[in-house]
Amino acid sequence: MSFSVDARALLPQVRATVREAALLALPFFRAGERTTARVWSKSGGSPVTEADVAVDTFLKIRLSELAPGAAWLSEETRDDPVRLEHDLVWIVDPIDGTRAFLSGDANWSIAIALLAQGEPVLGIVAAPVTGILYEAVAGQGARKNGEPIRVTGQGSLAGARVAGPKPMVDHLERNLGLGGTPDALIRLPRIPSLALRIARVAEGLVDVGLISSDARDWDLAGADLILREAGGAVLDLAGRVPAYNRREPIHGELVAAPQAVRESLLAAMR
Repeated sequence: MSFSVDARALLPQVRATVREAALLALPFFRAGERTTARVWSKSGGSPVTEADVAVDTFLKIRLSELAPGAAWLSEETRDDPVRLEHDLVWIVDPIDGTRAFLSGDANWSIAIALLAQGEPVLGIVAAPVTGILYEAVAGQGARKNGEPIRVTGQGSLAGARVAGPKPMVDHLERNLGLGGTPDALIRLPRIPSLALRIARVAEGLVDVGLISSDARDWDLAGADLILREAGGAVLDLAGRVPAYNRREPIHGELVAAPQAVRESLLAAMR
């Protein structure tokens, strides 16, 4: 089904909706302690809380009102293949980093993207505990709490600040031959939310973000646009940008980095 949307005009309403959604989740969060929310396991063993479900339900209602012609893909909603026939699709993770949320770690987020013909045209990643909100509209740049952001000026991988799974960081450092040298990679603390990991590359706090296989569209799409608009890219190890809204919205290993280190990073990860 073909619909059009003015993502720039839609952004203020989506931003306000995300802030309301954060207010639904925050009462269940306890810093440094286990959540007060009920927790159960999905098939496959991953946890879900009543906060995930509440935020997902709220966002589905509100975002569907803002763009009535858009289909829906979310971690916490049963997938409807009708989305494959739509030009517009909301892609939502109501709480990206549920394990962090339920254990009292502040590094979780609410991640939203609007796709048009398979490409993200609007992206928001909100970190409710810190009050930080990253956002982007295609062609309009990326912002953090209203201020423009750009990727780091890091021009090489020597001494780069890296966040990601230890096996991937080990592989990168080994192939670069930097281990034990003054130019060794700086290993940053774990960032459980993939959307936040990518957004922090966009704002220059992280030079390279590494993402293991099995990430889903809802982990990536909103933050991907934010990084693109900040001068970076999310890429697979063949150098291709992720394709979204496929029948199986699952991805292999990915890297998130400024364009300046793209080629050297991909070469070292192969």
